Amino acid sequence: MTLGHRRLILTRHAKSSWDDPDQDDHGRPLNARGRRAALELGEWLHSRGYEPDEVLCSTAERTRETWARALAAPLEVTPRVSYVDSLYHATPDVMLAALQKATGDCVMMIGHNPGIGELAAMLPAQPPLDPDFRRFPTAATLVVDFEIADWRDAAFGRASVLDFFVPSGRG
Repeated sequence: MTLGHRRLILTRHAKSSWDDPDQDDHGRPLNARGRRAALELGEWLHSRGYEPDEVLCSTAERTRETWARALAAPLEVTPRVSYVDSLYHATPDVMLAALQKATGDCVMMIGHNPGIGELAAMLPAQPPLDPDFRRFPTAATLVVDFEIADWRDAAFGRASVLDFFVPSGRG
């Protein structure tokens, strides 16, 4: 990335399991479809050259597992990973505040709906036309660029959409 240019990869966790009715929400793992979708996400990121140098991930099991499985695809860069409590079911304002503390040139943020989908809709000046974008399904990923020198300057409506992805198995 050049000075004055920052990239954000914004991802909703892959499909989680509801098999154990006694499992607390924070601890729910991915189901089989989610595990496949997270791997497909990692392969897509690699194939497009979207390689984060910093990852901000909710502390929930399903977000951590989404990152771990996406990482199973070969990446050229080993990113710094931070598991951030405040990203668990965060609002767009909380997620933007976390992003504004980032230091990487290409940051990946992994979180939960409804907040992650709302943030995805608020960041770009023009959202993608993809019909899945509004509902931001599991494992949906938006890639946007900001023409800023520092993440502190990231703001709603300031990003340009580069790409949008939903796994073929629908997360």
